Amino acid sequence: MHAVLPRLDAHRTTFPKLRRRSVSTLQVNLGYKCNQSCVHCHVAASPQRTEMMDATTVDLVIDYLKHTGAKTLDLTGGAPELNQYFRALVVEARALGVKVIDRCNLTILFEPGQETLAQFLADNDVAITASLPCYSVDNVDKQRGDGVFDKSIRALQLLNSLGYGDEGSERELNLVYNPQGAVLPPGQAGLQADYKRILGENFGIRFNHLFTIANMPIQRFGSTLISKGTFDTYMGVLKAAHRDENLDGVMCRDQVSIDWQGYLYDCDFNQMLELPTKSGGRAKSHLKDVLAAPPEALNDGPIVIRDHCYGCTAGQGSSCGGALA
Repeated sequence: MHAVLPRLDAHRTTFPKLRRRSVSTLQVNLGYKCNQSCVHCHVAASPQRTEMMDATTVDLVIDYLKHTGAKTLDLTGGAPELNQYFRALVVEARALGVKVIDRCNLTILFEPGQETLAQFLADNDVAITASLPCYSVDNVDKQRGDGVFDKSIRALQLLNSLGYGDEGSERELNLVYNPQGAVLPPGQAGLQADYKRILGENFGIRFNHLFTIANMPIQRFGSTLISKGTFDTYMGVLKAAHRDENLDGVMCRDQVSIDWQGYLYDCDFNQMLELPTKSGGRAKSHLKDVLAAPPEALNDGPIVIRDHCYGCTAGQGSSCGGALA
């Protein structure tokens, strides 16, 4: 059980109203099961979770890719690779010419049954966005579990051996940084330079970009804030650091989030708060609904906003692709 976060579920918010431009990216959550239980996880994923997308819903995702002409399929979880239909979905999407992003926790590459995963990702030129919240062993293991840092380094070296992170290579490897606590991320450009220098000098690791992402005050991280009595303080930090210029680049303007059951949300964070998209004229839209509507049905639709949205616009901004400013 996770602490209830009533402030984020309330209908009142001072966050500016937003509308979607178009749907160019489908972010699909294939299930909440994960081989890790990270303290900052906004999904509250863990090895004990059982929610997983089934074959019928995976087929609907493929149909919706064709229907919308979306150019990017962003696969997340949990550990999305644990879904038994993950590889079939990747192959189908790549055959359509769609860019596929795998939000990988790195240690999944060494789980039983995943021995061929790295080669599969390389063979299909899947872009990898990998979580590595620090370049030091103590900070990573504190946030993600004992031994995770060493496994993550081995995974990155394996991916490098397959051509990931090389300049000019189509095998894109990006890393993700999350702060250790209730603070905003540091400047992305400076931190990226530190990551490249330290990981390169110490481990010979190469990668393309570092994405800095703010911790969202929902689910496991939100519960931690409440237990420490710092929830209101962190929300105050996010609101005080809001910048209107970041509104143009927030991820919900050009994508939709699809949960493991096939329901649509404006972003992955709204999915975790069970706040379905209001675009398309339904109280709760399913893939079956939008497939029966015109491809542009969700375009220019209203985006459901709450106070957690300040996490995307605070400071340098934060999205699935890193800083906005």
